[in-house]
Amino acid sequence: MLKSHNNQANRRFTAGSVVASVLCAVLGAGLGCSSDPSTSDTAGAAGAVQSSGGSTAQGGAPPAGTSGSSAGQANASAGGGASSGGAGSGIGGSSSGGSPAAGQAGAPPTGGGAGGAITAGAGAGGSSPGGCTRELLKATIDSYFKALAAHDPSLLPLAGTVKFTENGKESKPADAPLWKTAGTLKYAHSALDTKTCMSASEAVVPDGTTDIPVAVRLKLVDQKITEIETIAARKGDYTGVTSDTAALAASKDTIKWEEPVSADKRNTYEELSSWMTKYFKQFPQGVCNTTSTCKRMENGGGNFVCSEGAGCAASSTSTVLKPHLVIADVETGLGVGFTLFTGGHPDMHMFKMYGGQVYAVSAILSKGDSTGWD
Repeated sequence: MLKSHNNQANRRFTAGSVVASVLCAVLGAGLGCSSDPSTSDTAGAAGAVQSSGGSTAQGGAPPAGTSGSSAGQANASAGGGASSGGAGSGIGGSSSGGSPAAGQAGAPPTGGGAGGAITAGAGAGGSSPGGCTRELLKATIDSYFKALAAHDPSLLPLAGTVKFTENGKESKPADAPLWKTAGTLKYAHSALDTKTCMSASEAVVPDGTTDIPVAVRLKLVDQKITEIETIAARKGDYTGVTSDTAALAASKDTIKWEEPVSADKRNTYEELSSWMTKYFKQFPQGVCNTTSTCKRMENGGGNFVCSEGAGCAASSTSTVLKPHLVIADVETGLGVGFTLFTGGHPDMHMFKMYGGQVYAVSAILSKGDSTGWD
């Protein structure tokens, strides 16, 4: 399937001049997030990524930036309770019945209706200047999947203006298909971006009696959830590659998504976001800096070599896929981007990067005419 999509994209790709636009993350009062609940096109600077050792990979120079790491950060990969599939939740909080992750102070709410606060421990590392912490984001993710399994969005601190989409269709959370059928979370790994106060999770969630790959993005402003973007990949939504939820869950151990990257190998926020932007905008010619062992999953399946059917061309003014949002987690080396993939597929891509090289890519794709955020 990747080859067929690459061929489609190649026909649309033309060479041109360098385009570079730096990802903008607006820090506002309270949580270091924008007070505007709308999401802007946050394209990062196109070009290659420079490793911490100073060598620059093919495709141009990266923008300058700092790692934004904080001392004392709790290990985000500390597992939660074991799921029925045998894997821990892996998101800093546990799935139903598990205990919170090590380093997380304060428990998520058990009720109280919309507008209730989510508590995370004070003084935790990994915070933005405005106060958005990794612990807050992890607690919100945990609360979200518990509320989803309970089919009760009133358990969440939703802003009055919250925007929700499932597979590009906007609705109230309670009216979305997955909110009516979801079971207890079986697995998830997440990127935490305190600069924009957003999280992005790849998960395995029961949809009735069938486990499906799910992607969820949450945005917080003043401890309220203002944006929820969901991609639920059901059978037939993305043809050509069979979903493999067991492989997606197993990737926690093989790829170690949430394992922190050592300080000497961390790439900057701008480098991470730049890579994802180039990947989308010049796909498949923007697939740069991947290791020879890098594998790409699609809904957990496929297990493609990242460079298969791809290349690493110079930057171009031509745009193949428009990313409507790109976020980054410097501590764990995770970058995430959202787009409408070729053929009408709302799509979330996540990659693991350190030392200027990409070691894994995972995409969750469904079916729809729009992302709902363009």
